[in-house]
Amino acid sequence: MSYYTERHGMRTPIELTYEIDPGKYRILLGCCEKYYDNIAWKYPEECEDGRGCCGLDKWKLAEEMKYEIPSLLISDSGEIGVPRVIHNVFKEEPEVDEYDQYALLDFIEFMFENVRDILRGDYHKFFNHYHITTKTTSVIREQFKDEINASFEKTGLLYTLNMNGEVERIVENSVISADISNSVSTIKEQGTKELLQEALAIYRSHDSNASRDAVEKIWDAFERLKTYYTQLDKKASADTIINDMADGSSDYISLFEEEFQKLTKIGNSFRIRHHETNKIEIKDRRYYDYFFNRCLSLVALALQYLK
Repeated sequence: MSYYTERHGMRTPIELTYEIDPGKYRILLGCCEKYYDNIAWKYPEECEDGRGCCGLDKWKLAEEMKYEIPSLLISDSGEIGVPRVIHNVFKEEPEVDEYDQYALLDFIEFMFENVRDILRGDYHKFFNHYHITTKTTSVIREQFKDEINASFEKTGLLYTLNMNGEVERIVENSVISADISNSVSTIKEQGTKELLQEALAIYRSHDSNASRDAVEKIWDAFERLKTYYTQLDKKASADTIINDMADGSSDYISLFEEEFQKLTKIGNSFRIRHHETNKIEIKDRRYYDYFFNRCLSLVALALQYLK
C-alpha cells in the first residue's frame, strides 16, 4: 500500500544504503524473531509438564550461534540481541555497541535454511504457552523471504534474500542481467565460464569484501577470455574476438581494440590482479562497482560473438 504523502510526492525518499544501523538491525532481527517457533525443532524448549515442545529455547540458540556465526551479537542476558545506543549528556555522540552487520545477514540465511512449518496445538494456560508440532515441510520459507525483503526495501537497504536463501547485494545501475547470466552458462570454454560464474556470484554476495574479490575475478575472466581460441596464441585469439565483435568494421575494430587495451592497463596498474606496492590503491568502495561494470560490459558483449 502507498500512503497519501507517497502518492502525492510529498515524502522525502529514503536513503538507499548498504549500512545496517542499529535501528535497521532491530527491524531485521525482529522479523527473524517472529519465526522463532519455526526453528524450535532445532532448539526446543520443553514443556515442564512433559507435553513436548512449547517454543524456542533462545539460550540454546544463542549458545549455538557462538560457533555457527561467531560474530553475531549476543546480549548480556545471553540471547541474540541488537546493538545498544547509549546517550550520554556529557558526550555529543551516543555510544553504540560494536556489532558485525554481516553476521546478521548470515543469521537471516540461517533462519531461511532452518524454518519449518508448524502446528500450534492446545494452549497451556498455567505456563502461558502453546504446544508445537513441527511438520516436515518448509512452505513458510517463502513467507519469511517476502517479509525479510519487505524489511530491506522499507529501510532502504540494498540487499535481497533470493529464492535459494542467500542474501545478495542490490547494485544500482548494474549491467548484470538475466541475459548475461544465460550467456555465461552457454560458454564452451570451461575455465572462462567458471571464472565468470564465480565473479557474478561473489559480486552479488553481501560479504564486505565482495566488490573487491569480484573485480579481481572478473579481470581474471577477461584475461582468460583473450585466450578463448586455444589453437591460437593470446594476441591472435583476442584479435579474432575483436574482429567478430566488429563484424569487420575498422571503426569498431579500433574501438574494441582500445577498450581491450585500456582494461588490460587498468588491471595491471590498479590493485586488482596484482598487489605490489607500486599498484594504485582502490580507496573508495564505489570504484569497485565502476570497474566491475566496465569490465563486465565488454565481456558480456564479447560473449555474444564467441563461436
